[in-house]
Amino acid sequence: MPRITTLECPGCPSLRALTFDSLGLIKVIEAKVSQGGAPRVVERWGELDSSKCVLAASINNRKDDPLLAVARKTGMIEVLSAINGDIRFTVSNANEDGPRPEDDAVVGLHLFAGQKLELTSRTCTLLTCTTKGNTSMRSIEVTNSPAGFASVGSSNTWSVCGSGNILCSKVDGSEKYAIFGGKGVEMNMWDLDNCTKIWAAKSPPKNSLDIFTPTWFTSSTFLSKDDHRKIVAGTNSHQVRLYDISAQRRPVTSFDFRETAIKSVTEDLDGYTVYVGNGSGDLASFDMRTGKLLGCFLGKCSGSIRSIARHPELPVIASCGLDSYLRLWDIKTRQLLSAVFLKQHLTNVVFDSNFADEEVKPSVAADLPLNAEQIANETEIVDEEEALPVKRKKASKEDERRKKKKAMKENEGNKEASKENNGSKKKASKENEGSKKLKSKKSKRSKFEIHDES
Repeated sequence: MPRITTLECPGCPSLRALTFDSLGLIKVIEAKVSQGGAPRVVERWGELDSSKCVLAASINNRKDDPLLAVARKTGMIEVLSAINGDIRFTVSNANEDGPRPEDDAVVGLHLFAGQKLELTSRTCTLLTCTTKGNTSMRSIEVTNSPAGFASVGSSNTWSVCGSGNILCSKVDGSEKYAIFGGKGVEMNMWDLDNCTKIWAAKSPPKNSLDIFTPTWFTSSTFLSKDDHRKIVAGTNSHQVRLYDISAQRRPVTSFDFRETAIKSVTEDLDGYTVYVGNGSGDLASFDMRTGKLLGCFLGKCSGSIRSIARHPELPVIASCGLDSYLRLWDIKTRQLLSAVFLKQHLTNVVFDSNFADEEVKPSVAADLPLNAEQIANETEIVDEEEALPVKRKKASKEDERRKKKKAMKENEGNKEASKENNGSKKKASKENEGSKKLKSKKSKRSKFEIHDES
């Protein structure tokens, strides 16, 4: 029988997450402290269509009109509002002379946060990468009209690999550098301003058994948003590697995690912690300065983890995968806060950091000094709380227990006394019988003596 563990979920802080699944749906999940912290699906964008499976997603957490970019299986890239889901514009990533979208799917997508705002329009920049290594960075001008007319401006296209398949890509916090890697493709870094390669990794040497591990990267990220020189990558051979482009081409640190392929790697805000998820549903955190396992998250997922997202402000991470659950975790205690079943296989999850629970607002009076009446009212409330009936019930229970114990002791004493009384009665009856026998013997002797005298 499998081992089953039951976990108590304490609930989540106020947050908003967006999930993407294999049937093309975008679901909005919100958790509010005023409602007990239980996350719920509040909106669903799109229609059920397996041909529109979401392959990659990116969000720019701008306070003013945040946008969400989604790459679909058909080769179309949609940019929509992260607030209400209205589609702003759609761009095709397929070329007329290139391969079909099914043969060259999008694996990397990034929507740049920096935008040029004008009176009648604004410019958005998109970076896309396909499995064949075809990478393009294009600027799109979007009008502020309700129709949302878009026109493609400048565009740069290049190839990041000569052979193999790209499986992962990531843009750093400054949005000036990007890394790519995959099956048969070593990790390499590109300067996005000049579209030139500035660094390429070197495969590690053979092990002690003279066995060479083939190159197969499945996920990657930058260790810190402020430093593009350190890269963390996960491999299909369940290895986690740390690269430092300023030190060497081979990994600085490398260690194994369980026995299945690494599927997702996400960095923390501290600059040295990473969260790793694999194909068997294990989720753990590592200190990349030493390669030490900090701990595994409580509550194993029942399917492969495909995406991990770190909240920009709260100490919360989200994970999703093939078990169709969105799970929210506390990074300090590594405890499961809540889980939501979303029916479809999930491919990606992102956080909306601009969400705030409108029902819970800090009052201004809480910051003001208390006057004498308020202090008196608080003392009265405290006195009432001290005299709660719950405490009396607890005291009555203790008294009942004590009474029961006393009654038990008294019953035992009565039983012992009754036993002693029964024993004394038996002794008295025996003594009476003995005295009667003696009397009968004396009477017989006196009779015999009388007969002799006669």
